[in-house]
Amino acid sequence: MNPALAVPLALWLAFGLAAGTAHFALLRWNTGLYLAGTGILHAATLQLLRLTATAATLAFAEWHGMEALLATALSIVLARIIVLRLMAPTP
Repeated sequence: MNPALAVPLALWLAFGLAAGTAHFALLRWNTGLYLAGTGILHAATLQLLRLTATAATLAFAEWHGMEALLATALSIVLARIIVLRLMAPTP
């Protein structure tokens, strides 16, 4: 791998991991708001902001090129796996 590409790629992976972790952690909180049924408007607003932020993250990465978009998208998927394992109920 080209060393000049490795550092930016690692930064895009970290950027996507942070965005994905925030996205999926907020998804759990958002689900709790929907299940509580008390703040439907608050839950819908949070969902809209969460999805908009994730779309903006991917659009920003796409603006920087194919490698940035692929690294960011991959790390968002990896963040899902990490968040699901960390937030899983213990048996």
